[in-house]
Amino acid sequence: MDRRRLLTVLAIVLGVVLIVIAVVYWAEPAKSLPSFFPGHTAGSNHHHVKHGIAAFLLGIACFVFAWFNSGKPKAEPPAA
Repeated sequence: MDRRRLLTVLAIVLGVVLIVIAVVYWAEPAKSLPSFFPGHTAGSNHHHVKHGIAAFLLGIACFVFAWFNSGKPKAEPPAA
């Protein structure tokens, strides 16, 4: 597998993971977040909407990177 294809696949996987994390931030209060998530606070009913928005935008950015990276490589200019 060449490097461009590997980067594209990794960007897609990371994008999916980040969007799932965004949904978790939006759906669960701070007390129900996994303990390794930033913003986990025992006994808090606060939802971390901004954390979810940030994760969602980063996920979309990964998809955009994968889209642009999956195009045809630039053609070399003809030698003069």
